[in-house]
Amino acid sequence: MLKKTHFFLFLGLFFCQTVLAQNDSKALVKADSLFEAGALLPAYKLYRQTLRQEHQHSARLLVRMAYTQEQIGHYPAALYYLNVLQTHAPSQATWNKMVELAQNNRLDGYTTSWPQRLLIPFRRYYNQLLQAAFIVAVVAGTVLLIRLLKRRRIIREWWVLYGVYLLLAGVLLNLLRPEKVGLVCQSRAALMSGPAAGANWLTVAAAGDRLQVEGVQDIWYQVKWHGRTAFIRRQNLLVVE
Repeated sequence: MLKKTHFFLFLGLFFCQTVLAQNDSKALVKADSLFEAGALLPAYKLYRQTLRQEHQHSARLLVRMAYTQEQIGHYPAALYYLNVLQTHAPSQATWNKMVELAQNNRLDGYTTSWPQRLLIPFRRYYNQLLQAAFIVAVVAGTVLLIRLLKRRRIIREWWVLYGVYLLLAGVLLNLLRPEKVGLVCQSRAALMSGPAAGANWLTVAAAGDRLQVEGVQDIWYQVKWHGRTAFIRRQNLLVVE
């Protein structure tokens, strides 16, 4: 219990300045007061109202909603809010908490591999990296074009180097691009080999399992499950946005 409290206190302090929605509504202010007074469920209702009606995604709101859901034993909901937070503001602390909850409840989709840990800081600054790569490409391309228009000699290797940069930057940014994920929201949700009720049955997923979403086909989501393609009914998967 103390470990949980320390984690959420750390997240609250760490993200106190990271506000994804700027102005606190009256409902959010009231919810904060209730939460700090220990009235978790009334506060949660107001937080959820703010999230649904005003589309405010502050880190404080998400952390407190996750904390409340964990306290009452609704770990799939707690994982959902932590996943939303991780999508908007990736951090190792949030991911570690998600892994802890998943391992305690035997859930899939939460890896602890070194590539996953390495990707987190890059994804946190993905937009900045994208902008920097674009600026470098534009500046370098403009310089080469100006020299070409002025009929100045350009060493062939510079064009090759510029092309290689564009290729590597595109590949790298594509690999670092935040993945689209969803959480199973129904217990014993069937994973099928194809987008049809008559397709081969693969397994059942537990509520809270995390799946990478690859596409949509009618009433089915195409997902990645243990390295292979699978399909799950859309009503059984809550996509993190």
